[in-house]
Amino acid sequence: MDKNPSGLAARLLRGSLVKQIIIGLIAGIALAWFSKDAALTVGLLGSLFVSALKAVAPLLVLVLVIASIANHKHGQKTSIRPIVMLYLLSTFFAAVVAVVMSHLVPQTLTLSAAQTDITPPSGIAEVLHGLLMSMVANPIEALMHANYIGILVWAIGLGIAFRHSSETTKQILNDASHAVTYVVRVVIRCAPIGIFGLVASILASTGFSALWNYAHLLALLIGCMLLMALVFNPLLVYWKLRRNPYPLVFTCLRESGVTAFFTRSSAANIPVNMALAKRLKLDEDTYSVSIPLGATISMAGASITITVLTLAAVNTLGINVDVPTAILLSVVASLCACGASGVAGGSLLLIPVACNMFGIPNEVAMQVVAVGFIIGVLQDSAETALNSSTDILFTAAVCQAEEAREMQKA
Repeated sequence: MDKNPSGLAARLLRGSLVKQIIIGLIAGIALAWFSKDAALTVGLLGSLFVSALKAVAPLLVLVLVIASIANHKHGQKTSIRPIVMLYLLSTFFAAVVAVVMSHLVPQTLTLSAAQTDITPPSGIAEVLHGLLMSMVANPIEALMHANYIGILVWAIGLGIAFRHSSETTKQILNDASHAVTYVVRVVIRCAPIGIFGLVASILASTGFSALWNYAHLLALLIGCMLLMALVFNPLLVYWKLRRNPYPLVFTCLRESGVTAFFTRSSAANIPVNMALAKRLKLDEDTYSVSIPLGATISMAGASITITVLTLAAVNTLGINVDVPTAILLSVVASLCACGASGVAGGSLLLIPVACNMFGIPNEVAMQVVAVGFIIGVLQDSAETALNSSTDILFTAAVCQAEEAREMQKA
């Protein structure tokens, strides 16, 4: 018997997820074109995929946040602080850009539960009341009912408490985080099959006009990311350097962003950013900490994805959003983005947190997540390119600003 794990299943697991999703998309479109009945039947595959995401997402948020807070290290170099500040500002500005662009170019989605009886909040006061009540929910109920606000609050509280635990306990939390992340990766490896079923059933039931809606949504997402990469991030760099930021911006996009676009992983792009930082002769004590940290909390692209898709769901369901609520959404999206997991599509799994603000049921929110996976071939690549290139961009900006200040003192 051949014990070499090089069979069809093994090749599928090791193969490119992007290529497999593209094949799933094409197969779903073709099936809907040739046989509506068959397309509606394979819709079960899409339902199973969405259900699996819905089951694993709450546990993922709980375990990852607890582990990341519990294992936070003290004593980082003080020059890390301005870099972290730029990371957080960029992530928040990205959410604001997404809110503004979603208002100027409103999007809607094709959701099978779009007609669900939902009572939207009447304004900021009701949203805040709902948030506060969600925050103090029973943790078991929060997990059972996918109350992500409650899950985040309990995760933060437990994470802070576990910071005072033994190293063995922290290692157990790390192992639990890796285990849950592994389960999520397994679920996401099934995305091509799930997307095949989703695309086939959606096109069979709604027609091919749904494709045009997805193209509009993808254009809005990538447009917002380009605005951040070419306008707002350069403004933040100019604020630190007080000189033309674009040579540095284009260097980072070319050397880091292009690679991240194809790897679709900020973590996988850390060595690329480290090598670029060395070529730019940056302070090693700073970039050795800031770049891995940026892969976790510098999430402008994720912030845009969460905000745009949440507002698309809000528009689809006819929920009005006032200015204070939009600002609150920007803050929530920024916090969610900073907690996005390192797996492909990690930001999509946090969309339900933002949807909770508007009283959108988890069943509908997870359909929005599934739509995100459908356009994720380009969306996730562009998101990762923005996230990872921003890590090295702001690290370089702060290091060069510090170097210029030291030269002036000398």
